Parts: sequence; structure tokens; C-alpha cells
Amino acid sequence: MENTSEIIFDKLVYSCAFESYRGHEEFIPDYFLGFQISGETHAFHEQGKTVIKENTVVLVRKNQLIRTIKYPSAYEKYQFISITLDDETLRQYATENRIAANTPFPGNQRLFFEPDDFFGSYFASLIPYINKTKEIPPKLAALKVKEAIELLLLSNPDFKNLLFDFSEPHKIDLAEFMNKNYMFNVSVDAFARLTGRSLSGFKRDFSKIFKMAPKQWLKEKRLKEAYYLIKTQDKKPSDIYLDLGFENLSHFYSSFKKKFGVTTTEL
Repeated sequence: MENTSEIIFDKLVYSCAFESYRGHEEFIPDYFLGFQISGETHAFHEQGKTVIKENTVVLVRKNQLIRTIKYPSAYEKYQFISITLDDETLRQYATENRIAANTPFPGNQRLFFEPDDFFGSYFASLIPYINKTKEIPPKLAALKVKEAIELLLLSNPDFKNLLFDFSEPHKIDLAEFMNKNYMFNVSVDAFARLTGRSLSGFKRDFSKIFKMAPKQWLKEKRLKEAYYLIKTQDKKPSDIYLDLGFENLSHFYSSFKKKFGVTTTEL
């Protein structure tokens, strides 16, 4: 029987699971620094798949879509701990320390690594607060976030060009992006931000390219892909509906019947 829990307070997050746990699609608006205590996290994103193994530190980029599957180890429950580095905190840190990005950070650089003594001690210091053996005051929470930034810069000074790049995202090719990411079940607001547009600008550009509203296009695109997978690849609806962005199976079945006039079993 699956047993999961998640604790969130201020900018600290901890989650665990005893059995394989499929996370929902997530829009990641802020950077976060995480540590895989036990088990593995399999993250699926636009660039492919990343496996975060036990005893690994990972810096996750902001403004991206991720789908995760969390696996416990053979002997321990799944455990992952992370701390969020939001723009407000990073701007304040950059101002206080007179730091500025001066060159683009490589887009293909791997952002996970084995912890040294400093990172190991840092994440160990968070455990008492996660386990609620101690209450964490706001001032101490802020200090722990700043400590995370210091450790990242100590491990790689070039991280300043990633963390302190506050430039607005440029508009990207909307058609290419949506055709690659339509299966992520996130809001239209998130899609707008990811493509470097305001919500109104996104809807306007979307209508020009696809000749329909975003929500309508997403539903049509997902259903057409479902039809293809069921008809030609012999996939079961229960195996694909989540991967195509549908929230539940009954909604998928009703939408499929309404769109194609037949049930999935009648194909």
C-alpha cells in the first residue's frame, strides 16, 4: 500500500514514499537545491530524462516543466529534501554582496553532483526542522537559504551567472515549444511564462498560429495522440492518460467518446 507524505514550510520541502510514487507534472517557477537522501528520482523534461541517485545534490533550474517518478530504495523509503531559491531572495543576496551575472551560463551543463562535507553537513542540519523536533524561526530559515547560496557559489563560482541572471526570458518559437510540451498538465499561465510572453500576448500569438484557443488546442492535441497510441501502438488508456495530461481516467474516456464518437474499446 502506497504511503506518502510531504512537509512544506517557508522555503523548505521534504517528501517521502514507501512505494513507487508518480508525481504530477510540475511547473518549476524558482530554482531549488535538493538532496536525494534515499531512493531515486526520475525526472522527465524537455531535454530528456535525468536520474537523481541516492546521495546526490541537484540544483534545479527555474521556469521549466518536469514530470517525476519517485522510487524508494530496496531497504529505505524514498526521501528527498530541498530548499527553494526564489528571485526575491536571490536579488537581495546579489545586492547585498554586489554580485552580478557577467556571461551566459552554459545551457547544457549538468547541475547534479556528489555532496562534499559542506553540503552533507548542510542538509543534515535541516533534518531536525523537517522532522519537527525543532521549530524554525523565520530569521533562521532566511539564513539557511543564504547558506545554500554560499555553498553553491563555493562549489562553482560560475553559478553566479545562473542564479543572478534576472533578465526577462526571450520569446521562443511558440509552435515548436507547444508541440514538444503539450502533454504537461499545467496552466495556460505557466505556458505563457515559459515561452517568454504575458498571458494576453500568449493567447494572441497562439490564436494566430493554431487558429483556436490554447485550452481547446491542448485537448484536441492530447486526444489525437491518445487515438494514435491506442489504435496503432495497442496502448491501454490507463497507461497513457496521465502522460498525456488528463487528470483522471473517467474524464479521458468521456472526452475521447465525445471527440471520436466511439469508445477506446471500439477502436
